[in-house]
Amino acid sequence: MKYTLKLPLLFLSSGLFLACQHESQPDTQSVKAVMDEAVTRLYETLKPEQLDTISQPYVLQFLSEPEKNVLATQYVTFNVDKPVTVSLMRHQDQKTLPFWLESSGFKKTDLLVRNEEFTYEVWQKPFDAGKVELGINGFDKHRPVYFISVGAQKPGDKVTISNVFPAHQTLDTMRLGTFTYHDWSDLTLTEIPESLRGQTLFQTIRGRAREAHLIGAFRTTSTPASSQPDQILQTWSGDPATTQDIQWRAAATVSDGLVQYWPLGTTDTLSAPATAFKLEDRLLQNDRYVNRFTAQLSGLKPGSTYAYRVGSKTGSWSKPATFKTQPATPEGFSFIWFGDTHKSPDWGAMARQTLSQHPEIAFYSIAGDLVSTGLHRDEWDQLWQHSGGIFSQKPLMPIPGNHDSQDGLGAWMYQEMFSLPKNGPKSADVPTEQTYAFTYQNALFLMIDATSPIEAQTAWIKEQLANSKADWKFAFFHFPPYNFEEDYADIRREWGSLFDQYHVDMVMSGHVHYYLRTRPMFAGKPVASPSKGTIYTISIGIPSHHEEWPDEPYAQVRYNDGPFYQHLKMDGKTLVYTVYDKDGKVQDSLTIKK
Repeated sequence: MKYTLKLPLLFLSSGLFLACQHESQPDTQSVKAVMDEAVTRLYETLKPEQLDTISQPYVLQFLSEPEKNVLATQYVTFNVDKPVTVSLMRHQDQKTLPFWLESSGFKKTDLLVRNEEFTYEVWQKPFDAGKVELGINGFDKHRPVYFISVGAQKPGDKVTISNVFPAHQTLDTMRLGTFTYHDWSDLTLTEIPESLRGQTLFQTIRGRAREAHLIGAFRTTSTPASSQPDQILQTWSGDPATTQDIQWRAAATVSDGLVQYWPLGTTDTLSAPATAFKLEDRLLQNDRYVNRFTAQLSGLKPGSTYAYRVGSKTGSWSKPATFKTQPATPEGFSFIWFGDTHKSPDWGAMARQTLSQHPEIAFYSIAGDLVSTGLHRDEWDQLWQHSGGIFSQKPLMPIPGNHDSQDGLGAWMYQEMFSLPKNGPKSADVPTEQTYAFTYQNALFLMIDATSPIEAQTAWIKEQLANSKADWKFAFFHFPPYNFEEDYADIRREWGSLFDQYHVDMVMSGHVHYYLRTRPMFAGKPVASPSKGTIYTISIGIPSHHEEWPDEPYAQVRYNDGPFYQHLKMDGKTLVYTVYDKDGKVQDSLTIKK
């Protein structure tokens, strides 16, 4: 499915006007605050095995009346200056009604609303001018979250909507073809009762099903944090020749972090402090809080190998590992990239072999979907466990996929895992460190977050390409412009034309779970040689298989299963591209000479 971000509309065709105002809730009156406190009390009250038996009746008797009032009124709020009717579209297959719906005065109608996947029953309630307050979707995690429309009670009234909470709520108009979910542009309304057409649509955010999730919600991790540092990870946020970033995890009781490092073969030890971020996953019952540490080393000598270890002043230390800075002058280098990894042990088994087979590589990359549910920290724990520590030896420079930035809630946990360059687009719609650029020797790497708005990144991509003097230019982003499953015409239009203009050599993507290398492409058509066009690649880092396998006229090499990894070696004006399967056998290769 395709994910895009749709921005709020200020003027609406239904005769309603949305004032450009948003509000935030005091922490003590928010759904989050109530749920944080409720989860804390549940841990104190119930045994681990009892957490899995929670039901809505139990939750309702467990919560206080003030807490239930917050959950019934502070999920969506806004103001109207005229009397309105609010229509609430509730997915028919959600087994349990939101506890507040009937008691607050909403009545079920005979109306139905449909999109291409789901059927919704319509509940309605009249509201006087003033504040409208609505409650949670439920204590389950039912992803087709309800959405609402707002219409004036008196025909011809122009209603002003203001003080919308949450602030990132998006609005549109109830009409055929409108997105139901603000981040799922392929899912559009296909059936709307005449009485609702033209009303203001509050597009739902699927991830909000998580906000009050208690029923079947609790998880565990097989690798909880301890005083011993682990999940050690190298990245770059600065110049690879003179800087190195190191991240790791420790228990929340470990309050300070430190990196000790020294030129390999010497005893001249230096140290750098680390900043700590307390990372919470409140439903991870055996490891709710951990500290993630980040240290940024600077003033390093180019082309040098350093040993390092991480730890704390009063706690444990890791075993020494090494990193190598970029040479001062280009001398050739290689790197490895993976398609979707989805925290898979099969990917991990393959990935662990790459370091011994290709010890010379400068870094790794993953083209999105590192995990399957980006807001579950236990999945990140699995990713780091299965990788076997290879990223403590070589930097990882990733981009997010839709599973890392899931359900319209952003990729904040992904962001806290990595320290990456902050040189991306200057747009509030493109999160920092999710789109960035770096140059390694004679190659430019554009690392682009395709889950963020496409158009908001075009000017930045053009600027990076126009100002680069690199011999080789690569672009990484999750959604593949050429594939048989999903059409990314907007990416081909916005970015593909720039790749043509500035001759990007290769594009690396994932998402569709098969392997593809296109013929060189220019203006959407195959051309004779890599010197005249861009090669688009897709890869998959986990086992997969496609039963349907239609022809792709732009394809040069493709496989309908996986996993694979890609090894690229640059030596001056020569590039050698080699694709290996999980057994280390070559499945595709290409040499480009400029």
